[in-house]
Amino acid sequence: MFEPEESRKALIARKREIEELSAMARDARDVVALDQQSVGRLSRMDAMQGQAMAQASERQRLAEIRRIDAALQRITAQTYGECLSCGEDIPQGRLDADPAASLCIACAASASG
Repeated sequence: MFEPEESRKALIARKREIEELSAMARDARDVVALDQQSVGRLSRMDAMQGQAMAQASERQRLAEIRRIDAALQRITAQTYGECLSCGEDIPQGRLDADPAASLCIACAASASG
């Protein structure tokens, strides 16, 4: 039997964790200033690469937050634990490993391949 309240708690805790990581990384995503006196060309290139990596990480965090929000909506709608593709139950072990999972293993495999 699904434990939606336990899943809700885990999802909310993970969302808070992601939001905290996002806040801590905010400076790394800021625009790299062009200051030739303090930053040489290679240092600026390194800073721009670091900025790009930080922005990519932020996009991944935002995607994870969207997955979490969708799972929380499924809990509210009482459809949590049902595969969005085939409608079958998602195994509890999969939900334990990834509470935001929206597809059963078979549908997830066919969607990625």
